[in-house]
Formats: sequence, C-alpha cells, structure tokens
Amino acid sequence: MTDTFRAMMIDTVDGRPQADIREISQADLPDHDVLVEIAYSTLNYKDGLAITGKGRIARRTPMVAGIDLSGTVVSSRAPEWKPGDQVILNGWGLSETEWGAFTRFQRVKPEWLIPLPAAFSLQQAMAIGTAGYTAALCVDALEKWGTITPGGGDVLVTGAAGGVGSVAVSLLAARGYRVVASTGRPETADYLTSLGAHDIIDRAALAEKAGPLQKERWAGGVDSVGSTTLVNALAQTVRGGAIAACGLAGGADLPGTVMPHILRAVTLIGVDSVYASRNQRLAAWDRLSRDLDPARLDSMTTVAPMSDLPALAEAIVAGRIRGRVVIDVSA
Repeated sequence: MTDTFRAMMIDTVDGRPQADIREISQADLPDHDVLVEIAYSTLNYKDGLAITGKGRIARRTPMVAGIDLSGTVVSSRAPEWKPGDQVILNGWGLSETEWGAFTRFQRVKPEWLIPLPAAFSLQQAMAIGTAGYTAALCVDALEKWGTITPGGGDVLVTGAAGGVGSVAVSLLAARGYRVVASTGRPETADYLTSLGAHDIIDRAALAEKAGPLQKERWAGGVDSVGSTTLVNALAQTVRGGAIAACGLAGGADLPGTVMPHILRAVTLIGVDSVYASRNQRLAAWDRLSRDLDPARLDSMTTVAPMSDLPALAEAIVAGRIRGRVVIDVSA
C-alpha cells in the first residue's frame, strides 16, 4: 500500500483559507472505523468555494477538501462493511468538519457510507455526486408534495446547465414532466434540450426585482440559485405549487415577501443533502438508478485529474462549468 499520497489540503494563512496539493500518509488520517481507497471524487460548487477561499467552507484546518467519494473498503472495524465492498459517500460534513475526499485514502464513519448502486460504476456514481443526488432529493420532495404531474404544468429548473440543474432536467424529463430550463449561457441550449428540456429561458428573466405576485406559470421547480431568482420563481408559481430550493449560487439572501405563501399557498421546500437520512439517501439513489439515462449522464460528464482542481474551482465559482466534472484522485 502506498506510504504517502497526494491530497488537496486547506489551511488558514493570514486568517484566510488557502488550498494546495501536498503529500500525506495514512498516519495523518482521522481515526474512524472504515478505511476507503478512493477511486473518484467530483467537483461541486461548495468544493469550488472551499478551494478558492471565496467561501469559508472548512470550519477547522488543516482540512482535506472534497465532499463526495466512491471507492473500495480496505479495512473496517465496523461489522457492516468488509474489505472489497464498493461504497459511496455524499456530504456528512466532509470538507467542513470532517476530512474530505480529494485524496487517495480516507478513514470515515461507517454510518456515512452506502453501497454503490448496481446500476452505476464508481466513476458514474461520482458523475452524479452530491449535485445529482441533491437533484434527486429535490424531485422526490416535489413529487411527495403532489402538485407536479407528468404532462401537466411547466416545471422550472434554475441554474440548469450546472451540476444540480443538469441532473434535475434529466430526471424530470424522464418522468414525463414538461421542463423549462433557466440558464445564462445560451450556448448550452442544445445541451439542455438533449437532456430533455422542453423550453429554455434566459436567467435574466428571473434575475430582476419584480412584483411579489406575478403571472402564474410554474407548477413546481428546482432552484439552486437562491436570492432574487428564487423570489421570482415563487412569485410565478401556481396556487398550491412548490419550489424545492437547494443552493445559493446567486446569493444567500431572500429579498421577497410572504405574499406568494399566504395568498397562493405556494410552498418553499428546503432540501438539505449533507445530513439527509439514510432512507432519503437510498431513495434518491434508487430514483437515480431508475430514471437517469446513462447516455445522458455521459453527455454531461468530463473527467479531470486532481492536479486540475485549482483551475476547475475558479471555473465553477465563476459559472463556467457545464454539467459534471469527475475528479480522478490518482491522476
């Protein structure tokens, strides 16, 4: 087994987070019960914030970045996992309070892991990653709320060309919903149509401050942008509809009013993927196994070496990443 291996580490320098790739060993890893050899991780918006220092994601340092992993159990003190098991992990505080996935080996708590679904390879699981798993949680939440119907009213997806948005468009389209994709990158229109979007709108249509109640359009929606975009989406949602919100790429504020909620009974559903229950996780991955077309997944995925992470982190924060980026931690 390799004595030392590379990891993307975050330290605090002059009061600010700073990331670089360095050599560590298994002796440096936390004393959790399951040692995993990581095959792949992935790049999420949160990872971009952590690596660039444009968001204070790591709550203690030094910290290994990376919130997702797929890999193989090397050793385990927990009876539920044995060497050779293929596993995935999303969230659970990785890169925030717990050492993360941008490394060849990591020790983790057994309850954080779930088995690799049979439908996916280790690489495909990370093509999905937290972004895709969060999209599945959002679709689950909307369907449980019960106001979207296949072939019925339009379902909005904001930030549609990003990781969450790409998978949300694909999952909703596979279920027969009429998906309207919002993006600020007109060059992604063909890409979004190939994922199943019925219509494309410019994100500017949702970005300007407007009235608290607007023309009803959306039966429901998945929002990863937040701020004014989310406010306008809520103001345009039909009576009794719902928006599932899971991100803040456009801002953490919510500069709106209660009027959509008290005059149209519009619901804002908050979706937290980091600490979702095991049952929620298994249900989300079951949906992904059933409804996510592998060809569509491949069309939204690129693979990059860990050495590219600094440049990729800048790109995702700037909104220049399309779809999903899998990180090969051995390269």
